[in-house]
Amino acid sequence: RGYQTVHGFDRSRYLLSRGRRQAKAAGTKVEFREGDARKLPFPTDKFDRAYMAGNSFGYFEAAEDDERVLSELRRVLRPDGILLLDITDGAYLRDTFEPRSWEWIDRNCFVCRERQLDSSGTRLISREVIVEAQKGVIADQFYAERLYDAETIVALLNRFGFQDVDLHAPLTPDSERNMDLGMMARRLVVTARIEKKWADKSAPVKRKRVLVLLGDPKLTDTVKPGAVFDEDDVETVNRLKNALAGLANYEFEFHDDHAGLQGFLAANSARFDLALNLCDEGFANRARLELHVPALLDILGLPYSGGTPQCLAYCYDKTLVRGIAQELDIPVPAAFTIRQTHTNFFELPVAFPVIAKPNFGDSSVGITKDNVCATPTELEAAISRLRSQFGPETPILVEEFLTGKDITIGLIGNPDQDLMILPIVEEDYSELPDDLPRICGYEAKWDPDSPYARLKSIPAGLDREVELFVEESSTILFRRLECRDYARFDWRLDQNGTPRLLEANPNPGWCWDGHLAKMADLDGLDYRTMLAKILDAAAARIQR
Repeated sequence: RGYQTVHGFDRSRYLLSRGRRQAKAAGTKVEFREGDARKLPFPTDKFDRAYMAGNSFGYFEAAEDDERVLSELRRVLRPDGILLLDITDGAYLRDTFEPRSWEWIDRNCFVCRERQLDSSGTRLISREVIVEAQKGVIADQFYAERLYDAETIVALLNRFGFQDVDLHAPLTPDSERNMDLGMMARRLVVTARIEKKWADKSAPVKRKRVLVLLGDPKLTDTVKPGAVFDEDDVETVNRLKNALAGLANYEFEFHDDHAGLQGFLAANSARFDLALNLCDEGFANRARLELHVPALLDILGLPYSGGTPQCLAYCYDKTLVRGIAQELDIPVPAAFTIRQTHTNFFELPVAFPVIAKPNFGDSSVGITKDNVCATPTELEAAISRLRSQFGPETPILVEEFLTGKDITIGLIGNPDQDLMILPIVEEDYSELPDDLPRICGYEAKWDPDSPYARLKSIPAGLDREVELFVEESSTILFRRLECRDYARFDWRLDQNGTPRLLEANPNPGWCWDGHLAKMADLDGLDYRTMLAKILDAAAARIQR
């Protein structure tokens, strides 16, 4: 209709994904964002119009939360902006709802619904059971809706500064199949104008002071070739500083002296609004101590970006992440673990080929082409190498070696605010010699002279159903593993095209040429903008 700046906002990743597809097909430009309407991620006085459709108003358990939504709508609307609410007619539904109903929703599925009012008579509680003819029950869910009548909603809007409230003729949809219309049976359509003044923008915006924590270039780092920081690392940090320097809302101070870190933080943490924790090398450049940096920040009360100590502990343990994924019905490769007690004998419940990995660690340390094994002899040699490198006490994870697309997905933001799903990329192995296994291991990340250095990340080109599954599952894992602000999840397709989770990476590589930056670039975000979104996500989370 000619509007140039349109935003869609919802908590449902499925609906957002569907909206993006429809907007793209229609050739319209709409920015879709995920989050919680009680804390909208938009500036004050942003919009001329706001529209809440399809009973989006009234789902929260407490009436105070509905009021927070109206308060946020008041904030983001410009003076004289218009709000349109499309909600169920609470008075009508209170008197006419069906306590029980059922209907076929397609040829294979039918739904049974049970409804009752709560003790106050202000909320309608519904149970919905969806049954598939062959599989049985596929969904059993509860939801509730606060029932607003016309008089109540007008009074509520007036209380929050909305004037000229207009109750339009109610909508009464018809059903050709005599469907149970439930909450949609009779609609109230309400428009109102916000009466307020423009926000005072004359006061200068205070720039947030950010402490950037990095690895210590004076110490050895066993992850890096030669165990030292080299010219590439210096360039990476310089590119980071140049990118951050262009962010007008922040001012930065950098710290990489780990020997003096505790004393510095104890004396100076009060000077900073937050820490940008980019110390993915770990305290004293020891990967197993990565969680100690946020733990120290927690103790001193300095908010920070990225994962908590608990999150980093979860994700450092590959078998623990596998167990959590399986608990959530997220598929993983078939695998078993070899422990110190397994010396010369162990069962082999996984068919060859397999890949052997150290159970603890990140940055693909210990994972090379020689870890892909086609015979027991090769597996024994790989186990021997890993034990020699990491010690006999380190568990070794042996997984089936999947041969489908090797994909990764990045997320920036937080589930209850504005979680952005970056385009999924796959590793392009087309330039790799045929005799080398298709893995993105240590050689690809750290050895510029290796054939694996030719690997490129390209758009994955997945079927939409697979893409949606990876997005949904990664979002679920993001929340369950307590990731914050940004994360990356590595997947691989099996021979049937089923995506299986390989690893979860909180605080993933932040460098200008890393996977996260490549995915962001595909989404139209340059390096500076990607860093800004990570910082903004942390700042918004901290302010809540």
